[in-house]
Amino acid sequence: MESLADSNNSFFEQVYAVVRQIPFGKVTSYGAIAAFLGSRQSSRMVGWALNQSHRSGLNIPAHRVVNRNGQLTGKNHFGHPGLMQQLLEQEGHRIEKDTIANFEKVFWNPRQLL
Repeated sequence: MESLADSNNSFFEQVYAVVRQIPFGKVTSYGAIAAFLGSRQSSRMVGWALNQSHRSGLNIPAHRVVNRNGQLTGKNHFGHPGLMQQLLEQEGHRIEKDTIANFEKVFWNPRQLL
Protein backbone atom coordinates (compact mmCIF):
# COMPACT_ATOMS: atom_id res chain seq x y z
CA MET A 1 0.00 0.00 0.00
CA GLU A 2 1.32 3.45 -0.94
CA SER A 3 1.96 5.71 2.04
CA LEU A 4 0.72 9.30 2.16
CA ALA A 5 4.32 10.53 1.79
CA ASP A 6 4.77 8.36 -1.32
CA SER A 7 1.54 9.59 -2.85
CA ASN A 8 2.56 13.21 -2.15
CA ASN A 9 5.93 12.59 -3.78
CA SER A 10 4.21 11.05 -6.78
CA PHE A 11 1.81 14.02 -7.05
CA PHE A 12 4.69 16.46 -6.62
CA GLU A 13 6.62 14.71 -9.40
CA GLN A 14 3.57 14.96 -11.66
CA VAL A 15 3.31 18.68 -10.88
CA TYR A 16 7.01 19.14 -11.67
CA ALA A 17 6.60 17.31 -15.00
CA VAL A 18 3.77 19.65 -16.02
CA VAL A 19 5.57 22.81 -14.86
CA ARG A 20 8.66 21.86 -16.87
CA GLN A 21 6.43 21.93 -19.99
CA ILE A 22 5.31 25.56 -19.55
CA PRO A 23 6.85 27.43 -22.49
CA PHE A 24 9.19 30.36 -21.97
CA GLY A 25 7.10 33.55 -21.83
CA LYS A 26 3.93 31.74 -20.74
CA VAL A 27 2.35 31.19 -17.33
CA THR A 28 -0.32 28.93 -15.90
CA SER A 29 -2.24 28.64 -12.65
CA TYR A 30 -2.17 26.25 -9.73
CA GLY A 31 -5.76 25.29 -10.51
CA ALA A 32 -5.07 24.57 -14.18
CA ILE A 33 -2.29 22.17 -13.18
CA ALA A 34 -4.51 20.49 -10.57
CA ALA A 35 -7.34 20.09 -13.09
CA PHE A 36 -4.98 18.67 -15.70
CA LEU A 37 -3.76 16.10 -13.16
CA GLY A 38 -7.37 15.06 -12.47
CA SER A 39 -7.51 16.63 -9.04
CA ARG A 40 -9.30 19.94 -9.57
CA GLN A 41 -9.59 20.58 -5.81
CA SER A 42 -5.83 20.23 -5.24
CA SER A 43 -4.56 23.64 -6.31
CA ARG A 44 -3.14 24.24 -2.81
CA MET A 45 -1.25 20.98 -3.03
CA VAL A 46 0.20 22.16 -6.36
CA GLY A 47 1.40 25.24 -4.47
CA TRP A 48 2.95 23.08 -1.77
CA ALA A 49 4.74 21.04 -4.43
CA LEU A 50 6.14 24.18 -6.01
CA ASN A 51 7.23 25.53 -2.62
CA GLN A 52 9.27 22.34 -2.22
CA SER A 53 10.61 22.44 -5.78
CA HIS A 54 13.39 24.83 -4.80
CA ARG A 55 14.82 22.08 -2.60
CA SER A 56 14.41 19.30 -5.16
CA GLY A 57 17.62 19.99 -7.05
CA LEU A 58 15.59 19.91 -10.26
CA ASN A 59 15.21 22.80 -12.67
CA ILE A 60 11.52 23.63 -12.11
CA PRO A 61 10.35 27.02 -13.48
CA ALA A 62 7.97 27.54 -10.56
CA HIS A 63 7.90 31.29 -11.24
CA ARG A 64 5.63 30.54 -14.22
CA VAL A 65 2.80 29.41 -11.93
CA VAL A 66 0.49 32.04 -10.47
CA ASN A 67 -3.00 32.12 -9.02
CA ARG A 68 -6.18 32.09 -11.13
CA ASN A 69 -6.12 35.89 -11.38
CA GLY A 70 -2.49 36.13 -12.47
CA GLN A 71 -1.27 37.24 -9.04
CA LEU A 72 2.21 36.31 -7.83
CA THR A 73 0.94 34.65 -4.67
CA GLY A 74 3.99 32.37 -4.39
CA LYS A 75 6.53 35.18 -4.47
CA ASN A 76 7.58 34.75 -0.84
CA HIS A 77 8.94 31.28 -1.57
CA PHE A 78 11.68 32.47 -3.93
CA GLY A 79 14.35 33.49 -1.44
CA HIS A 80 13.34 37.14 -1.60
CA PRO A 81 9.95 38.59 -2.62
CA GLY A 82 11.23 40.34 -5.76
CA LEU A 83 12.81 37.28 -7.42
CA MET A 84 9.62 35.81 -8.88
CA GLN A 85 8.75 39.14 -10.48
CA GLN A 86 12.30 39.54 -11.77
CA LEU A 87 12.25 36.09 -13.39
CA LEU A 88 8.89 36.79 -15.04
CA GLU A 89 10.05 40.19 -16.29
CA GLN A 90 13.13 38.53 -17.81
CA GLU A 91 10.69 36.44 -19.85
CA GLY A 92 8.93 39.57 -21.10
CA HIS A 93 6.04 39.80 -18.65
CA ARG A 94 4.84 43.13 -17.33
CA ILE A 95 3.90 43.02 -13.65
CA GLU A 96 1.58 45.57 -12.09
CA LYS A 97 0.75 45.40 -8.38
CA ASP A 98 2.02 41.81 -8.12
CA THR A 99 -0.18 40.72 -11.05
CA ILE A 100 0.70 39.76 -14.63
CA ALA A 101 -0.71 42.61 -16.72
CA ASN A 102 -1.91 40.59 -19.72
CA PHE A 103 -2.57 37.31 -17.95
CA GLU A 104 -5.23 36.03 -20.38
CA LYS A 105 -2.89 36.54 -23.33
CA VAL A 106 0.09 34.72 -21.82
CA PHE A 107 -1.88 31.97 -20.06
CA TRP A 108 -0.83 28.44 -21.03
CA ASN A 109 -3.32 25.64 -20.44
CA PRO A 110 -1.74 22.27 -19.59
CA ARG A 111 -4.50 20.56 -21.61
CA GLN A 112 -2.40 21.53 -24.63
CA LEU A 113 -0.18 18.60 -23.67
CA LEU A 114 -2.93 16.16 -24.64
